[in-house]
Amino acid sequence: MAQREDMLALVRNAYAARDGDDAEGLVTAFHPEGAFTLMGDTSTLELTGSVQGHPALRGAFSQFIKNFGFEGREILAELVDGDRLAIHSRLVVRYRPTGKTFSTELLDLFRIQDGKIIELIEFADTAQVKAMIS
Repeated sequence: MAQREDMLALVRNAYAARDGDDAEGLVTAFHPEGAFTLMGDTSTLELTGSVQGHPALRGAFSQFIKNFGFEGREILAELVDGDRLAIHSRLVVRYRPTGKTFSTELLDLFRIQDGKIIELIEFADTAQVKAMIS
C-alpha cells in the first residue's frame, strides 16, 4: 500500500507543479530518462508527439505552460497496477495568448521507475485544442 500511495503522491505533486505553472517542479518528478507523449497526429496538431530526458522535458513543459494554463483540476479516477497508474481528470484549460478557456477531460497513463515518472502518455481532445489555437 505504501508504494501505491508514494506513486499517487508523486503524480499529485507533478499535477500541482503543472497546475501551478512550475515547469522545473514538473521536470523533477520525472526520471532523468523520462518521456512525455501527447497522443495525436502531428500533421494535424504540431503540439503532439514525444520528448525524452530532462532538457527536452524542460523545454516542452515550459512552452506548454507559457501557452496553456490548467485550472481547477478534478481527479475523477485513479487506478494503480504495479508500476503503472491511470488518472482520469477534468480541468479548465486557458489558452493564454487569447484568454479563451475550455473545459476538458484528460487520461494520463504513467509508468514509474526508481520513484520517478519514466513515462507519461497523455490523451487529450486534440481537436478541441486545435480549435482553440486556430
